[in-house]
Parts: sequence; structure tokens; C-alpha cells
Amino acid sequence: MTQMSGAKMVVQALKEQGVDVVFGYPGGAVLPIYDEIFQQNDIKHILVRHEQGAVHAAEGYARSTGKPGVALVTSGPGATNAVTGLTDALMDSIPIVVLSGQVPTFMIGNDAFQEADTVGITRPCTKHNWLVKDTQDLSNVIHQAFHVAMNGRPGPVLVDIPKDVQFASSQYTPINKAKTQHYQPRVKGDLDQITKLVALIETAKRPIFYTGGGVINSGPAASQLLRELVAATGFPITSTLMGLGAYPASGDCWLGMLGMHGLYEANLAMHGCDVMINIGARFDDRITGRVQDFSPKSKKAHIDIDPSSINKVIHADVPIIGDVGHVLEDVLKVWKARGRKVNREALAKWWKQIAEWKTVNCLAYKGSEKIIKPQYALQRLEELTKGKDRYICTEVGQHQMWAAQYLNFEDPNRWMTSGGLGTMGYGMPASIGVQVAHPEALVINVAGEASWLMNMQEMGTAAQFRLPVKQFILNNERLGMVRQWQQLLHGERYSHSWSEALPDFVKLAEAFGAKGILCKDPADLDDAIMEMLDYDGPVIFDCLVEKHENCFPMIPSGEPHNSMLLGDAAVADAIGSSGAVLV
Repeated sequence: MTQMSGAKMVVQALKEQGVDVVFGYPGGAVLPIYDEIFQQNDIKHILVRHEQGAVHAAEGYARSTGKPGVALVTSGPGATNAVTGLTDALMDSIPIVVLSGQVPTFMIGNDAFQEADTVGITRPCTKHNWLVKDTQDLSNVIHQAFHVAMNGRPGPVLVDIPKDVQFASSQYTPINKAKTQHYQPRVKGDLDQITKLVALIETAKRPIFYTGGGVINSGPAASQLLRELVAATGFPITSTLMGLGAYPASGDCWLGMLGMHGLYEANLAMHGCDVMINIGARFDDRITGRVQDFSPKSKKAHIDIDPSSINKVIHADVPIIGDVGHVLEDVLKVWKARGRKVNREALAKWWKQIAEWKTVNCLAYKGSEKIIKPQYALQRLEELTKGKDRYICTEVGQHQMWAAQYLNFEDPNRWMTSGGLGTMGYGMPASIGVQVAHPEALVINVAGEASWLMNMQEMGTAAQFRLPVKQFILNNERLGMVRQWQQLLHGERYSHSWSEALPDFVKLAEAFGAKGILCKDPADLDDAIMEMLDYDGPVIFDCLVEKHENCFPMIPSGEPHNSMLLGDAAVADAIGSSGAVLV
């Protein structure tokens, strides 16, 4: 056992955990740790401009790699600034480890300078947290933190480290001696329940796979097993916002995203199915709509590693607690052993019905030769970047939903967005985390001007570290989703849903030492996008789009899946379509 200071323990534990980058911002309560970071070269430190940016960057790193992201913040406001990122990671099940400094143990409770009850504040927004009061516990706690973050349902953890604990010395506990046996979540599903699920697969007449971020969190093997199961059964598959990429958008059985802004055919298939198999999703309200009318005629199976998600929102006829990868492996084994049976005749009729729904082009919109429609901008971005080593982040709002609708994802871990918390300001720092993890890749943050401005300071981080992130701003000079709801649901009373003092984004880019591009003519769009892609540094692309475009389809809050608002260009297709109810 090696004797070392608490600060050195932190760095040594990070090395043993395989950490190669930390996103952080120094302050008095973490200076001993920063001093140790200075004296080594194995771990790279990315200096952000705000602690919220550090946590979102760690999220982007984690989502795009499948490894835990790490953020380092100081006490007091440093820790409280991290709260939004922690809550975002908790809602979306993203494994991050936040290390926060704290005032010395003998000053805790005295209202010391930059003191805050970090453990109390972050208890509701972390999977678990620790206040380390003795240096001899520190290395063991850090190893436990990584274990908790990555095992079971992934999520954020926080370790609060007083300054005197960092200075003091004690015995270091190596990773192989850390005590993690107390937290061993169940990963194998119950075989009897899996057999019941296989029986449903064998007899289903109108089945659907409903997949979520849990498939991606389970790792690449889970996505491959999912693809094998879909190909073997021929069942249609849809996904939540967080699950995009687990099954390829080019796949024969893909229906597109479902939910509030999901595709017509996906929502109607969910409403009309007789067997719904939920794989790694949590029945979020943006998916279910009115709970009592959600998929009303179906038998429901639910696979989830988090026992608290089972029966929390929707009753599961076949609940299976376990890791998606392990459960899908067993489902395939049992289904193959029983003869690979499905009801082919009924399935053919189901696909015929789905094909009829697909004739409604629910993403249709009225084009324009004079102004760029946001949908058109994303269609061109998709066309000019598909096939590249591409990662997409988003901010939150209309642009986020359009990106999910018009950009196609063939693989997992390529789509980083704030789903559960809906955090404006997420995408800019997240794109930095993704670019740090994949320095040679094309990283694009699809943004709205209002959301992007919330963490615009991180352009300084991109410039300092020469990170060629592309900020693709769909600038409608409005809080687009707020304005849309005010138009449709609040009598067109546009209460504070625009800013009258937006910056010149080209000049702003230049002020940060980046490249700025302005495009407002559809005829110039392709050339402008190529200019963005060809530039080898960070870019702010200011794409001026239609100010009052609405994002459709849309299920009004509290309505069932078969009650959708469609855009004018899609309504004519839908009139008379079987099963459709338009409001």
C-alpha cells in the first residue's frame, strides 16, 4: 500500500480508472488537485469557461464513447453551477463523475467562504454522492463512484472533497482492492419472464419494438443483438429521442422516432399494436401522451435494468429486470430454440397497414425560394454530411426535434441531445466533449440562437484547444418552441418569446478567434455548408430561417398517439387515412 496525499490519490485513481481527460475549472478548494494535474502528463485537462459547461462536456464525452465522463469543480458556486448538468445526466442516464472541492472539514457548517452543502444540494440530482472526511477513505470512494456510475442504470455521481483531505496523506487503495461488492445490480433477466416474452413474439399479430437509450447505454453488443432480433422477426421498430442510432435509420423495419414530435406511422403503429415490447425506455410523458390511452389494445413487455422503472408509469404484463444486452441474448436463444416462430400471415397484414400510414408524408412542408426553411437546412446538412465520421449534438427546442426527424443515424453513440431535462445550453459544451473524445471526427451542434447563447462562452474553450466544432445555428430570432405553443395553445399571445438584441454571430465568431458564416438565401446554402465543413477550425454558422415555422407532427400535451397535429402540406395526405384522427 502506497502512502500519498489526498490530491495525489485523486489523480492516481483517475489514471487507474482509465480516465484520459478531465473537464474543469479551478478554484481555491481544488488547488491541491490542480497542482497534481500540473505535475503529470497522462490525463489531459480541458479548461472550460463555466462549470455547467464542464459537466455537459463530460456528458458529451460519455455519450459518444460509452466511457464515464469526468468533471472537476471547486466548492460553493463551482458545485452549484454543476447542478444543471448533474440533473441532465440523471434524467438521461449518462455516466459521469463530478469531483468537487469543499472547505476544510473543520470549517464545514461555519458559512465559510465559498461553502455550500454540496452533498445535500446534489443528493436529488445524482445517482449517489459522497462527502469524504478522511483521506484514508478517498481513493476507495473514488473507485466506488466510478463503479456506481457505470453499473446498473448509468448515471451521475459526485465526490465532495474537503481541502484538508486533499493535503493530508494516507494509504492509497488500488482499484483491485476497492470495496464495490455492495452494489451489484442484476443484469440477467428472469428466464420464465423471457419465455413469456418469446411466447408473445410467436403469436403477435401487430407487434412493435419500442426502444430507448437503455439499448445504447448497454453497449455496442446490445445494439447488434437488437438488430439481429429485428431482422429475424421482421417486426417494426421505433425509438425514443434518446434511442436514435441503436437501430439504423436505413433499416427495412425502421418506422422513425415516436412521441410528441414523432412520425405519423410510428405513433399510429404504437397506438394500434397488439404486442408492444419496450426495450430500455422509461415511458417518458413525451412518449406516452395521455397514459390511460397509451397503446390501449396491446400486451406490454418491458425490459429495463432499473427496477424502479418497471410499472412506474405503464403496467407491464411481462416485466423483465436486467441489462438489455444480456436479456436480448437470452430472448434470441429461447426464441431460436423454440423454432423461430412468428405469425407471418398477420405480420404481413400489419406491414400493409403501416405502409398505408407511410403514404402520409408527415414531414412535408411548404418550400420557399426566398427564405430558408429550417427543415430544408437540415435536409441539406444530412445530404452533405452523410457517410462522414459524424457526431451530432443539439441544443433544445424546435431545431432539436427537426434534427431528430431529418438527420439519420446508422449507429449508436452518434447522437447527443438533452432528452429528459430539456436543457437549453447543453449542445455547445457537449460538442466540445465529443470533439475531445474524437479529434478527427466531424462534430456538429445543431442549435437555435436562443439556446446556443446560454453557454456561448464555451467557444473560448473550442478556440483555446483548437477544437473544430461546427455550431449550426437555425436562427429564427424566436424562442421557437415557446412561440409555437403560444400560437397553438395560448391564443397567439406571444409573451416574451423573442429577443430584440441578438448579436451578430459572424462578428461574435471572429471575436472568439473562430470562423463565422452567414447564410440567408436557399440558393447559397449548399456552398455555405461546404465552407463550414472544409474549414479546419471552430465555426459559427448563422443560418437565418423562417421565423414562424412550426414543428410537426405534434401530439398536443395530454392527447393520445392517434391525435396528431400535422402541417398544412401533410394534412391533405392524411385525410381519410385509416386510423388517423386530426385535431
